[in-house]
Amino acid sequence: MKANPVVWFEIYVQDMQRAQAFYESVFQCRLRPVQAPGGVPPGTQMMAFPGDDMGSHGATGMLVRMAGVPSGGGGSLVYFSCADCAVEQARAQAAGGRIDKPRFSIDPYGFIALVADTEGNCIGLHSMRRACAVPGGHAAAVAHPDPARQRQQVVAVTGITENRHG
Repeated sequence: MKANPVVWFEIYVQDMQRAQAFYESVFQCRLRPVQAPGGVPPGTQMMAFPGDDMGSHGATGMLVRMAGVPSGGGGSLVYFSCADCAVEQARAQAAGGRIDKPRFSIDPYGFIALVADTEGNCIGLHSMRRACAVPGGHAAAVAHPDPARQRQQVVAVTGITENRHG
């Protein structure tokens, strides 16, 4: 098996325009239309996420609207990489999605948030750093593999001595 065995994902949707607008807003990217391959039911719509067609590390994928295939809950969860998942979490809510689990630490593996898109699909957001509120309304990105050093950095930047940023 390859080091990264996942090479493709599909997120099923019922309203392609609404779903496309949601994902483009949250991830600040453009999805591109893809011709449905042979063997796929007629009328299937596909919009691909940016990528290089499986030519490098990581998985690529698309939104798919296909007759008879519902959107919503399932047994798998796709995580999208983010610089700071709190940013995409806020964008998801602003774009009509729902926050299922606000950003939280999975120390030492970074931070995650779970949000639902406009079609009811739960997606994960992952980042290795978090933004800490700084008095005056500014934010500073803080990340350190050693939790004690990270707390020192937070205090140095914010002046806050307790961990209020979970």
